[in-house]
Amino acid sequence: MAKEWTLLWLCGLLGSGFSENPSWFKNISTSLFKSPGDILIGGLFPINKLTSDLSKRVKPDDLECNSVSTYGLSLALAMKFSLDEINSKENLLPGITLGFESYDTCMQPAVVMRPVLQLLTKESTEELDIACNYTDYKPRVIAIIGPNNSELVPVIGKLIGFFSMPLISYGATSDVFSDKETFPSFMRTVPSDRWQVTAMVQLLKKFGWNWVSVVGSDDEYGQKGQEQFSSMANEESICVAYQGLIPVYSDPEQAVKEILNRIVDAQVGVVVVFSLPKPARDFFIEVIKRNMTGVWVASTAWALSDDVATLPGINSIGTVLAFADITRPLHLFTPYIYELFTKMEEMQIPQQPDAEISPLDNPCPRCSYLSQANVSMVQIKLVQRSAFSVYTAIYCVAHALHNLLGCNATHCALNPRTDNVYPWQLLQSLQKVSVDLEGVNFKFDKEGNPNFGYDVMQWNFSDTTVQFDIIGFFYQNLKINKNNIKWHTKNGKVPLSTCSSDCGIGQVRRVKGFHSCCFDCIDCKEGTFLNSSDDIQCKSCPAGQWSTLRSTSCVYPIYTYLDWSNYESIGLILGGILVLASHVWVGALFFKHRGTPLVKTAGGPLSGLMLLSLAGTCLSLVLFLGQPGDIVCRLQEPLNAFFPTVALSVILTISIQIVCITEFPEKSSDHLENIRGRGSLFVILGCCGVQAGLCGWYAQEAPSLTQYVASLEVTYVKAFLRCPVEPMLNFGLMLGFNVLLALVSFMATFMALKPPGHYNLARDITISTLSYCVLWVMFIPIYTSLNDKDKSIAQVGVSLLSNIGLVVAYFFPKCQLLVKHPELNTDDHFRTFIEGVPPTPPEES
Repeated sequence: MAKEWTLLWLCGLLGSGFSENPSWFKNISTSLFKSPGDILIGGLFPINKLTSDLSKRVKPDDLECNSVSTYGLSLALAMKFSLDEINSKENLLPGITLGFESYDTCMQPAVVMRPVLQLLTKESTEELDIACNYTDYKPRVIAIIGPNNSELVPVIGKLIGFFSMPLISYGATSDVFSDKETFPSFMRTVPSDRWQVTAMVQLLKKFGWNWVSVVGSDDEYGQKGQEQFSSMANEESICVAYQGLIPVYSDPEQAVKEILNRIVDAQVGVVVVFSLPKPARDFFIEVIKRNMTGVWVASTAWALSDDVATLPGINSIGTVLAFADITRPLHLFTPYIYELFTKMEEMQIPQQPDAEISPLDNPCPRCSYLSQANVSMVQIKLVQRSAFSVYTAIYCVAHALHNLLGCNATHCALNPRTDNVYPWQLLQSLQKVSVDLEGVNFKFDKEGNPNFGYDVMQWNFSDTTVQFDIIGFFYQNLKINKNNIKWHTKNGKVPLSTCSSDCGIGQVRRVKGFHSCCFDCIDCKEGTFLNSSDDIQCKSCPAGQWSTLRSTSCVYPIYTYLDWSNYESIGLILGGILVLASHVWVGALFFKHRGTPLVKTAGGPLSGLMLLSLAGTCLSLVLFLGQPGDIVCRLQEPLNAFFPTVALSVILTISIQIVCITEFPEKSSDHLENIRGRGSLFVILGCCGVQAGLCGWYAQEAPSLTQYVASLEVTYVKAFLRCPVEPMLNFGLMLGFNVLLALVSFMATFMALKPPGHYNLARDITISTLSYCVLWVMFIPIYTSLNDKDKSIAQVGVSLLSNIGLVVAYFFPKCQLLVKHPELNTDDHFRTFIEGVPPTPPEES
């Protein structure tokens, strides 16, 4: 794009000396603002600037516009160039000449009404007829090109719409004019501000800026643009921290200072400036004074304005991202102006401007002094871009007339000299026109808006100038090359502009204050989740699922258990093997010495039953390891309780024998055999029967593992799963019964007399049952305070300890005698328990 503009500049500078101009350049008229023709087109351009004080206006004509605007003048010349080019094309409107009348608007509503009324006068007259029906009314012009800004359209748009005359603006962008009921004849060759606002919002979202201020000029353009931007930004979750308006018709200094104070207070990094060039200039003068920096998003009205770009110190304000209408270069425009100004220079006759000449007759008296030295005014980028919008508007009128008049390449079916052609007919034709200009197809939509978008540009500063570099474009959607942007920040990176940092995963926003972009990040608690960052609160997990802190979803719980490979399980297994090894060793030793007095005293065959039950207790503990199941859980606690009952019932029978011998010595010898025989059997069967009943009751009342898991209130994502120990009463009765058996045996033996010179069997029972009772009584408070995993480990551990306690206290003393003192394994040493001879109390000295 830069190369194209450079080429144009060179062409204009060098003139026809280095390039061949079209032949129709020779017929260029030096009349800048009026040209006769079969059909006239009106033009409204800001040729001059206001030089009087509006606040002192009393009479309608108390207005002075005596300062030439090279920008507005250049656009008026663009209209002249476009019509001269069209008239040179014999196949567009063959045999028909288009003329024009251009007038100055001074960018003032009070000024623009005069030329509009002039353009609406009846053809070839200075009169504006009052009629009941204007269908056959032929005004001076068939269409009006202009005005250049949105401030003037409400003043003239409805009036012109009454006549159904096409009003085609090359610069009025307010979306209000898309309302065809209010402005039925309004059309434009620049995009509506609605698109510009959409582009701006997409730009902000592209860089994650959601905390911005928007400043507009206090006119139709700035007010509506600011209103639309704020509305659309809110829909896209972009917060407008502050909105301010720059006065247009009064001194803006104090207002601008207040605006900047509020921007600083809001701590925004991005400011959208929706303003006309002059208010924007006033605004940035104060920005430069304060040495403020940031990202400034420029609307099309001032995006390429030299009034702002040439301010001293403008390169200190930070990064400017601007939107400019998509255009195409007019390759012949600069050479045309060069040729025109050359002719004017040759024809110049020194004279004083006539103050009596009406602005309607000559809007620019000083323009007669234009020369080749003034060609540079049309080479400004803003002029080049706006000129294409004027060029497009006029070509749309020409092509619409081509269709309306039934033209082909050689002639037209209707002749405006003899046939009536009305503005309302042209309006209908314009709504259907499709024009190809400079390789681009152009047409209007049903609201009179073009099918054009925007170039996205960045201001890149050098020491003395501003370079406008294209970084992307917008048409319905924004496309931008972030790598082409040079951020004017300390670190050269994209600046931030957010009220609050984005929340992390699993955090919900709690808005503080009045802006949705200002918030605290609140963690979603356990049992809740945040499925989407747009959700305003954490959701509870559905039944049977749970979540951890700051979760984005809920999950079904994962259950762990005492796996065989766990360190705890390996330790318990090794302990169990050690206990089983002691059982095997004691059993082998007793079997080897079966029939000896010691083995008979220990219980004979019942000692083998006791060892087998203790071994069964060890083996039943494997049910606590591995993945639990319904069957395993049915057997786990009953077996762990029943096997010790067998061993303790055997100890109880021996304890009864000791009581019989020590407490009833005179009868013991007669009944000892019955007690050792059928009596022991009945005691063992009775105790086992009671315990079997308790175990059966427990198994019946306890829920299955499946039922237990289904009934759990899930408040975890991972938990240890053990077999349900329910009901606790039944569980306590099973364990308590064993403790009761041990306690009875202890009570029966701990006061028994030691037989002098004989083996003290009561001592073994006392110590073994005491250790059993102590372990299980201590187990109760410890068990209740543990978690599920530790409860399983504790129960297995206490079972092994109580098991080895019985073995060590009851069997090991006997084994020591068999191994170390086999000579004591005699009938005499065990006579007290074999023959029922009571022990003799020791003599008192």
